[in-house]
Amino acid sequence: MANAPRIASVATALPEHAIRQSDAKAFAEALFGPAMPADDRRLMAVFDSTGVATRHSVMPLDWFREAHEFGESNALYVEHALNLAERAATRALERAGLAARDVDHLVLISSTGIATPSLDARLSNRMGFRGDFRRTPIWGLGCAGGAAGMSRARDFALGDPHARVLLVALELCSLTFQHGDMTRQNLVAASLFADGAAAAVVLGAEARAPREPAALEMLGAQSTLWPDTQDVMGWNVDGDGLHVVFSRDIPTIVRDWVRPNVEKFLERHTLSLADLRHVVAHPGGPKVIAAYGEALGLAPAAFRHATEVLRDCGNMSSPTCLFVLERFVEGGDIAPGEYAMLAALGPGFSSELVLLRGRA
Repeated sequence: MANAPRIASVATALPEHAIRQSDAKAFAEALFGPAMPADDRRLMAVFDSTGVATRHSVMPLDWFREAHEFGESNALYVEHALNLAERAATRALERAGLAARDVDHLVLISSTGIATPSLDARLSNRMGFRGDFRRTPIWGLGCAGGAAGMSRARDFALGDPHARVLLVALELCSLTFQHGDMTRQNLVAASLFADGAAAAVVLGAEARAPREPAALEMLGAQSTLWPDTQDVMGWNVDGDGLHVVFSRDIPTIVRDWVRPNVEKFLERHTLSLADLRHVVAHPGGPKVIAAYGEALGLAPAAFRHATEVLRDCGNMSSPTCLFVLERFVEGGDIAPGEYAMLAALGPGFSSELVLLRGRA
């Protein structure tokens, strides 16, 4: 595509508090263990099977020893989400040699807190975007948000070939922790989810930036929403805040549904799985990564960056696939002319795919 938008840069940011998985497990055992039936204490083993070694949180581990009202947690979300968004966005712009005033459109993705005015408007006051820039806040996409945001950024860059679009995806999953909830879902969330932010600069075909270290063309995108699957993943909301929902069947869904969905997507671009050199997948967990490999016939080595991000950062929901993409870019893995696919699954139940090609 001569008019293909392109990714100029990708950057990430993590909060200051690093939590080792061994400390998180000990915390959960001390908090939940005394009140748990003996048969349920085996659920603590989930901390040993997530593939996570370290995660980051906006609050220290001791903060979670007490219950907090949703209003308090949400106020912290607004404060810390802005800090992380600013750091990630500034890095992405600097890597492309751009300033905030160069941004024509901001797409901001998040699902772990609520703010009106929305975070994009607040971020504008922090960073000094032009008064006439356009902004699109998107809420509720969960783990699919990073890939969906990249797709929307591509749409805007196609609509205005001169546009410089800034994408920011951020989640503070730790603030959704439910202190009194001893369900399996809450324990799995506590063992897996983390905080982080990522940003990317997307350029229309006629837009220019002094530097383009990512050098990736965006050739196409596909969104899929499977019917009657609303209970697979999402939030339940009550007076205590956001309660995570996810099904044990997600790895099975990945194995059964991902391959035909990907093949359909590639066929639209006269490509096949044999043409796809790289899969930049959201690492939902070790079982999800393994299911991707089984579905697409790829060896575990193909998902080394996803596995490493899960190990070092945990599952940060929407920005996680962009953390994986950053490692592909920094490693120079996607050579000119090679095809890659950004992929993530999320609530709905839904799939987001973006076809990338290394730029010559």
